[in-house]
Amino acid sequence: MPMIMAAAAALALASAVTAELPALIPREVLFGNPVREFPAISPDGSKLAYFAPDEKGVMQVWVGPLDPAGAKPVTRDPHRGIQAYFWAADSRHILYEQDSDGDETFHVYSAEPGGSVVRDLTPFQGVRAQNLLTSVRRPGEILVGLNLRKRDAFDMYRIDLETGAVHLDTENPGDVLSWTTDSGFVIRAATCFDPKTAETIVRVRDDAKSPWRDLLHIPFEDGSMFGQVNGGTTIVGFEPDGLSLDVVSAVHSNTQRLERIDAATGRTIEVLAEDPRSDVTEDPLGIMSPLALTDPATGRLQAVAFDRGVREWKFFDPGVRSDFEKIGRTLRGFLDVLSRDMADRKWVVLQLVDDGPLTFYLYDRASGEAKLLFQDQPQLSKYTLAPQKVVTIHARNCVELPAYLTLPVGIPPKNLPLILSPHGGPWWRDHWGFDPNSQWLANRGYAVLQVQFRGSIGFGKKFLNLGNHEFGLKMEDDSIDGASWAVQQGIADPKRLAVMGASAGGYATLRAITEPPNMFAAAVDIVGPSDLALLFSTMPAGWGAVKTRWVRRIGDVEHDAELNRKLSPLYHADAIQTPLLIGQGVNDPRVNVENSNRIVAALREKKIPVTYIAYPDEGHGFARPENNLDFNGRVEEFLAKHLHGRAEPWKKIEGSTAEVR
Repeated sequence: MPMIMAAAAALALASAVTAELPALIPREVLFGNPVREFPAISPDGSKLAYFAPDEKGVMQVWVGPLDPAGAKPVTRDPHRGIQAYFWAADSRHILYEQDSDGDETFHVYSAEPGGSVVRDLTPFQGVRAQNLLTSVRRPGEILVGLNLRKRDAFDMYRIDLETGAVHLDTENPGDVLSWTTDSGFVIRAATCFDPKTAETIVRVRDDAKSPWRDLLHIPFEDGSMFGQVNGGTTIVGFEPDGLSLDVVSAVHSNTQRLERIDAATGRTIEVLAEDPRSDVTEDPLGIMSPLALTDPATGRLQAVAFDRGVREWKFFDPGVRSDFEKIGRTLRGFLDVLSRDMADRKWVVLQLVDDGPLTFYLYDRASGEAKLLFQDQPQLSKYTLAPQKVVTIHARNCVELPAYLTLPVGIPPKNLPLILSPHGGPWWRDHWGFDPNSQWLANRGYAVLQVQFRGSIGFGKKFLNLGNHEFGLKMEDDSIDGASWAVQQGIADPKRLAVMGASAGGYATLRAITEPPNMFAAAVDIVGPSDLALLFSTMPAGWGAVKTRWVRRIGDVEHDAELNRKLSPLYHADAIQTPLLIGQGVNDPRVNVENSNRIVAALREKKIPVTYIAYPDEGHGFARPENNLDFNGRVEEFLAKHLHGRAEPWKKIEGSTAEVR
């Protein structure tokens, strides 16, 4: 027996010696500009647009034939880069949104492929554009929401793409979050949020001249973020005949399901799709809209997606189901249709996997052939990437927490340094798929844990409502329980735990190092609020009624000083002992820069070390790759110093506007 034990010990030692991490992935590959990304086919099927950097490294929209090699840039943003674009239905204009250094006061611009004209379609100072809609029935027009008349209400304006003429189409009474058109491009429905009752309301009218009427009232506790965030919508769309519409609701179920509603009475005609484990999931490229596929010409519903751990489709159209089955025979992962021509013959398909770059295909429905267009970061294929595991954690109070665990490749998953990564929102969630942050950290030797704490969306209204009045309390306890679980499983070294998050994840980071103060060896806060009363009082005016949601789910910290002191990390700064790195966009319209200024001042007054990096041309997070590369290089050295992971040395990034404050 002793000989067997000795042999086993020797074998274990040999395995530990030979085990090693794969080659270091350069930060430039993970966080630099993609080579190309997010292609979109023109409605007439003749052209392809995509994002790519220009000769100065600024992201622009490129347009060319269906072969990406022949494209040329049609936008000329000088500094920040384009963040979102769309084809107009006429196939002659590219529409894109841009703000000023992260202030989120977006304007809508148009550019003509092959031309030199770029026009600001919403040239109103201090006015934000949102809810951009197009239609094949009215290809020369677009509809855009603007807070031109009142800063806290977005009316819809009809804009002529040729002349630039702007006309008020539909006025917002003050509670509308987003608008929906019928097949004739007439605004006939609205998702509303009542600032007094916090109900979500689906409001409709029979035509452009008819009065509005409330069709559905969804109580706050039955609602979801689809109907509680500015720009969000519970409505997938009208059926082609305009007599019914498809709506996401959980009034009669725990999870958000898709129902067909009679447009005259509000009666549920049919429950189209539901999953007892998961809500209808959100479109990752939209603002809290359901992820669904509809016929580009008629608007008829074809599929809707759910997500318990990995997204999956439920199909209504047999032809679309057959196409997905054909593509799925050769491509693994989750497949999504990013765009298609109006004839619905050609699709741009995204292949999403957890251990590889984003890959885009042009699919021909007639031939069944999926032709590779490109990958966003083809260099990633040279490196070994880590799978993202779906796990379940049993927290205190018998609450089951979905989570994602990414482990380093090549070494045993034992006694590792661990990064706890709480998501933002806080009423949000993480998703399965390629995550550059998790891959970066796992490649450096860290385990990465993303806990879907109570209050996260996607797992039913009971789980969402478990977070009510638990922000900074049990919501943060869940994340702490996740880190403790990793220690108990032997995965994580209890002396080498770090916490890092952005926005509400930054808040969770600050809370985690005040209670309990000695659990973490390092912490990184990115645009996290330190004073909730300040957060509430500086919310953008354009958010309008949705501030009510924050009060209902957190409490009235703006007028309850005792509650604010209890929940705000600023007032617990003297408990912080953990080394802290803070990153902040100076123009952040959501989490005012004063949040970071105040906690840094409080820590320094008490002689508690903190490193503070501010970026004067950024807002809520860092959009410019130069700033991402700069900050992540600092994060990497910071974590290596305190958790002893490996690191690519930080270097000065040309073009970064970092200020060490």
